[in-house]
Amino acid sequence: MQDLIIGFGNVLNAYTLAWVACGVTLGYVLGAIPGLGKATGVAVAIPLTFYLQPVAAIAFLIGIAKGGTAGGAVSAILLNTPGEPSSVPTALDGYPLARQGKAKKALKMGLFASVIGDFLATLLLIVLAAPLAEYALLIGPVELCAILVFSLTFIGALSGHSLIKGLISAALGIFFATIGMETETFIPRLTFGVLALEDGISLVPMAIGMLAVAEMVIQAGNMHKLDAQSASLLSGGKREDHVVTFLDWKACLPAIGRGTAIGSVVGILPGLGASVASFLSYSVNQRKADKPEEFGTGRLDGVAAAESADNAVVPASLIPLFALGIPGSVIAAILISALVLHGLTPGPLMFKEQPQLVAAVYAAMLCASIFMLLIGLLGQNLFARIIHVPTRLIVPGVLFFCCIGAYMDTGDVFSVYIMLAFAVLGFFARKLEFSFVTFLIGFVLGPSVELTLRQSIQLLDKQVSHLAAHPIAVLFIVATVATVIWISLKNLREAQVRHRRVTGLK
Repeated sequence: MQDLIIGFGNVLNAYTLAWVACGVTLGYVLGAIPGLGKATGVAVAIPLTFYLQPVAAIAFLIGIAKGGTAGGAVSAILLNTPGEPSSVPTALDGYPLARQGKAKKALKMGLFASVIGDFLATLLLIVLAAPLAEYALLIGPVELCAILVFSLTFIGALSGHSLIKGLISAALGIFFATIGMETETFIPRLTFGVLALEDGISLVPMAIGMLAVAEMVIQAGNMHKLDAQSASLLSGGKREDHVVTFLDWKACLPAIGRGTAIGSVVGILPGLGASVASFLSYSVNQRKADKPEEFGTGRLDGVAAAESADNAVVPASLIPLFALGIPGSVIAAILISALVLHGLTPGPLMFKEQPQLVAAVYAAMLCASIFMLLIGLLGQNLFARIIHVPTRLIVPGVLFFCCIGAYMDTGDVFSVYIMLAFAVLGFFARKLEFSFVTFLIGFVLGPSVELTLRQSIQLLDKQVSHLAAHPIAVLFIVATVATVIWISLKNLREAQVRHRRVTGLK
């Protein structure tokens, strides 16, 4: 508590608060523009924080993440064009509401649900991260290796519509993480004589290429369709269509509560991410509703359920990152490089080595939640107009900043080439429906998996029987095998059902 008070003292000044507000505003704007989103904003903005103070820099990036998550509801509701998979459930009921002339009501409820879910999940982060980190100090390389393998299996299985494609994406991420100096012998690996690859592939240009550049190429291909959707929006004239009434709150508060709980739990589990949380929250609240058949036709509680879960994931996903050093989402994975850059290495030791900096980050996150509400209320009409900007003006500007961001990460033009190469990979991955989430988590966790596996082999003296002295590791190994078997059987049953349906039609 003393550190938290000091942290608020370090944050409650004009300089830091201004950067928090800038981050939330920028994130909200990026979230409102279809196809950009929080991950793109954070990835591009990391090089821009090189000359900021550590607290202000981290607060700025977290503000982008929080604002981008809330702003994603704008494009989903007004254009039926979710910029991220996690915004799809919001569009299911938000867009019908917009077509009924209730766009402002849907936007406001989405904002309120976002702020509530985000704020409560941030409090959960403050309460759970440090105690979990103290327990994590008892976890050695063997246990950590088992946890990492379990995380990789879990995300590979649950991200996307195909188990095989999810596992392939995670494996490709691990493969690209092996490029560079080998961890024990320091022999160049898969560099093909290119000196710039000996340090490995940097996360920032890779993420910018796969996220932003690939998305801009797809946006350019759908330019006329997006512009036509923007021009066809309806606007209601009744007061009830623009405000959230008491009856609306009464109907939506249970959905917000369930969504926040689901988003927090999903965020803590490494690798699941906001997409799982928002879809799960939407389906749970649909089953709990008195008229579930109305979901998808313009239910305000459907928007609240999806947005509260979506926004709760961002702070909750930082719990495994802070406590174990394991990213719980794409945002957490991208933030690793920024945290290390500014002197805060994720993991259990940071609570002992940098307690005041951690507390300052907590304070900045709480302030970001408040700014998210204020900026959303004050500028919601303006943000709604952003989606009317022609796509032909958005694409060149985003591509320019992508090149600048990739170059500033290393100061080498080779980073731009890396960005372009992964843009091609990201484009085909999206077209073929391969999961970027599992790829990125695999890329981030790959070096840790390799290092802990090598350490475990040495500690166990190459004897599997020595695992008996590590019950936590055995538990996660059993959970990994059980998860693979369960999901494989589930996919097999679904394939058999589809086969019978096709056979019946014939």
